[in-house]
Amino acid sequence: MASSIGNEKRVNPVLRISQLDALELNKALEQLVWSQFTNCFHGFKPGVLAHFEPEVKAFLCLILWKFTIYSKNATVGQTILNIQYKNNLSQTEKYQPLSKHQKLWYLIFTVGGRWFEERCYDLFSNRQQQSFCKIKSCISFGSGLLNLCGLLNFLIFLRKGTFATLTERILGIRSVFCKPQSVRQVGFEYMNRELLWHGFAEFLIYLLPLINVQKLKLKISSWCSPIAGLSNSENTLAAHCRECSLCGEWPTMPHTIGCPHVFCYYCIKSNFLFDMYFTCPKCGSEVHSLQPLKYKIEMTELRV
Repeated sequence: MASSIGNEKRVNPVLRISQLDALELNKALEQLVWSQFTNCFHGFKPGVLAHFEPEVKAFLCLILWKFTIYSKNATVGQTILNIQYKNNLSQTEKYQPLSKHQKLWYLIFTVGGRWFEERCYDLFSNRQQQSFCKIKSCISFGSGLLNLCGLLNFLIFLRKGTFATLTERILGIRSVFCKPQSVRQVGFEYMNRELLWHGFAEFLIYLLPLINVQKLKLKISSWCSPIAGLSNSENTLAAHCRECSLCGEWPTMPHTIGCPHVFCYYCIKSNFLFDMYFTCPKCGSEVHSLQPLKYKIEMTELRV
């Protein structure tokens, strides 16, 4: 029984990508909280929060710290990914929660450090010009040194996989999984269906441009409504073909292709240019010669 309880309390290392994802989720949450807070002041005078923005951000971060690190030993991003902080200063592999001093110093380094970075120039702006320049150069040097240390820490993190931030390394707090991670079961049947569907879709994308859809549609329409028994005389053209076989309107500049049907010049010309093997949609005859209709079809015949 004791051995089983000890094994349950053992910790598992966290992947590097999970630690980085937790940091990104924390940043997204802070931006979301700040945007929702500023929406409450849209009806006020513009710039009402400008003078107190660092203090307001620090206060919101303090509230987040109270309900995350202080209460649960984990940030919001870590909670989503089933991660929490472990006191790495204790020489044991079992899980040890953070001490109060570590939580307090975490607050000072994160929230206090960010507030001081935004307010440092305002705090020393009342001093003399010469002393202010020295203080400004010292602050710039310190900021650059911290950024360099953060870069070195990140390179070490990529190498060893622990302490994603400089604050975690200084305080000795490490990200671990709350519960043992189970092996992910992959559904190969679903993957096979997806592969087959994507292969079939790619085949259709390759095949469809090779199919003459217009000609196929005309061929099917000629099968569905065939017209037979018409003579090729001009009187038959005038009697039975008072509309274009393509657009269904009164033929404009009527032309024939060698079959007993009439087409508008622009309708038959555009279709013939699009498909040199164009066939009549009524009877399926191929274009032998595009000839204007000699017989004059008068508009008065439409009323007959």
